[in-house]
Amino acid sequence: MVKKPTKYVFVTGGVLSGLGKGITAASIGNLLKSRGLHINIQKCDPYLNVDAGTLNPAEHGECFVTQDGAETDLDLGHYERFLDIELNRSSSLMSGRVLQQVIHDERAGKYLGKTVQFIPHVTSAIAEQIQNAAKDFDVHIVEIGGTVGDYEGLSFIEAIRELSMRVGRSNCVFVHVVYLPYLGASHEIKTKPAQNAVRELRGLGIVPDILVARSEKGVQSASIIHKLSMYSGVETNSIVQLPNADTIYEVPLILEKTGIGEVIAKKLQVKTKKLNIKAWEKMVASAKASPSKRITVGVVAKYMDNQDTYMSVFEALRSAAWSAGVGIKIKWIEAEQLDKPKARIESALKNIDGIVVPGGFGPRGVEGKIKAAQFALKKNMPYLGLCLGMQVAVIAAARSNGLQDANSTEMNPLTSAPVINSGFAGALAR
Repeated sequence: MVKKPTKYVFVTGGVLSGLGKGITAASIGNLLKSRGLHINIQKCDPYLNVDAGTLNPAEHGECFVTQDGAETDLDLGHYERFLDIELNRSSSLMSGRVLQQVIHDERAGKYLGKTVQFIPHVTSAIAEQIQNAAKDFDVHIVEIGGTVGDYEGLSFIEAIRELSMRVGRSNCVFVHVVYLPYLGASHEIKTKPAQNAVRELRGLGIVPDILVARSEKGVQSASIIHKLSMYSGVETNSIVQLPNADTIYEVPLILEKTGIGEVIAKKLQVKTKKLNIKAWEKMVASAKASPSKRITVGVVAKYMDNQDTYMSVFEALRSAAWSAGVGIKIKWIEAEQLDKPKARIESALKNIDGIVVPGGFGPRGVEGKIKAAQFALKKNMPYLGLCLGMQVAVIAAARSNGLQDANSTEMNPLTSAPVINSGFAGALAR
């Protein structure tokens, strides 16, 4: 039996960053999986980091850790939630890891004395990593991080262009996410930035098959789509206007209503089953409902300047609330504030129904987290400790039972009551 080739969906972005390429890629995967296809997904980032483990969460958002311990971009959390799959190390690819491998191969003599260059050696290494991750799947979705035209991302754009030629253009679909700004003064949506973004991509050798036009206003206009089609060369039935949604989980449903799921399946020439998205529709209905019962959960954390730092925690709490049919309010509590000499713990933690202490590393804010855990023990309040949050719960329990010097040797190497040994605490604390 002849094995069917893996199909590819490449998702790129133009105009500016933060348009929602990750959600778009995850939503496309959701729609294809709901049609019975075996889906995989991968994020390619142009950063020179080897992985996301050293990126500042205050700037970049959470470091999402996969089941095999890979430290990755937060978009992989979206992928797992939208596709209900476990991703791994191969699902995240950064420039640093690619360059590290190329230099290693050059030192080992793999290139047989040739001059090592970005094209073809780095681009071929990227394409190889993508193909390895795609093995044994019906469709492999690849999101290219950054904005088309950025210098650092050019090798990834060239890599997917070369890969499309290698596997056959009929086995690939290029989805380009662009932005349609709304001018309040004139009450109109402008298409010029999107036109320029498509022109930039075409200049790099890639003609998009599908345009996803993001906007803040839900103005569906045939004239806008016609104009984009005229100046981009993309068919009108392959252009989607995607305004902001009430919840990101609604995006697959919005895209499905546009017919884009069928368009992608047709372009990829894949045989699909009847769409089955009822469970997802039910979940979205729960997310948008207004239940009579509401609870407040306090999240005691220290990276407070960027909510994306705890995105998976936040989404898990919301999902649990939807499943239980209750509304949820999340109260963010600064851990360091609880450790100040005049901190009023009772006041800071009043009117909450439970406490969550997420992960982190380093001593800053730890004593405040311990006090929060002690408060939960004293009040018999539901408490969830994640990673470092579980460690501080152990410390809090020990101190509440008479071990006043209880601590982790990571936080205090000289503690007389080391209830957690730094030999493994460092790994847990991350």
